[in-house]
Amino acid sequence: MKRGPQRSVNTETVLDAALELLDAGALTMRALAARLGLTPGALYTYFPDRAAIVTALADRLLGQANLDLLEHGGGSPAERIVAFALNLREVLMRHPAAVPAILGAAFNGPVALRVGESLLGALPDPRAAYTVMVYVLGSIALEAAETGSPVAPEAERIAARRAAFAVDPAAFPRTHAAADAIAAYVSTEQFRWGLERVLSAL
Repeated sequence: MKRGPQRSVNTETVLDAALELLDAGALTMRALAARLGLTPGALYTYFPDRAAIVTALADRLLGQANLDLLEHGGGSPAERIVAFALNLREVLMRHPAAVPAILGAAFNGPVALRVGESLLGALPDPRAAYTVMVYVLGSIALEAAETGSPVAPEAERIAARRAAFAVDPAAFPRTHAAADAIAAYVSTEQFRWGLERVLSAL
């Protein structure tokens, strides 16, 4: 059967389709080629492998966060870091199923390097900057791991966690007493609370 006219494809089109597949947990080079109407061999003219695609997606999503909050926002360096981290969390949580792959990327693209440079401008000790990124990205990864698609409003997710949380109060009295706080681990308030305390220790 003769193949129809090939659709117009460029790098951004490839990344659009790749993110859709990543959101669905189905990104392979073969699936992506089929989505784009290309042969798998033709796809390799855009990216050499899946890892390169995921790295490019990580850079694209980082670019959707408002880096100006970190570079030129008001307040102290810690306040600028918190503002940017909250915005980055919002961007990444639009794609919870994609977060594990995105956070496993190399983070060596131009936007990632600029984010790292800007973070070092706010927090000059590279060990401190790394610690902050581990907290930020680790917290987002844990939150994304239990989030469905589409993402429910935060209050609904907290309520669902609380309703599903059941431990024997006799066996686990401290955990039982902390159930409301544990249910809110996925909240913006908790994310900010933890980040502010990490920063205060640095």
